[in-house]
Amino acid sequence: MTTTPSVLFVCVHNAGRSQMAAGFLTHLAGDSIEVRSAGSAPADSINPAAVEAMAELGIDIADRKPKILTPGAVETSDVVITMGCGDACPYFPGVSYRDWALDDPAGKGVESVRPIRDEIKARVQALIAELLPARA
Repeated sequence: MTTTPSVLFVCVHNAGRSQMAAGFLTHLAGDSIEVRSAGSAPADSINPAAVEAMAELGIDIADRKPKILTPGAVETSDVVITMGCGDACPYFPGVSYRDWALDDPAGKGVESVRPIRDEIKARVQALIAELLPARA
């Protein structure tokens, strides 16, 4: 790829899964990939258990704010990844859409969020290997 790929992570509240995925991608890929996240019905704040689970791995997502999903964010992304929550995304030709079926961490303690976090990390690492094969 000659330009920086752009990835948009989407879940309903943009407070758990999509924020953890964005945190991992930013942490692992740096500025090699443009990272965004959004939700169709954003929460008021990030899930505290997701913040704690990520902090255990040295990734701080505490200052992130849930954002509303916009057609423009989808249209300008190379890859749009929904997080298993049935979110309806606008369709634009040329955008790669994927769904990662993941448990929802809402209302769960950090013990229950860790396996979700670890699955997201593995999927993000595979995504980086796909989008940036020279780094793999």
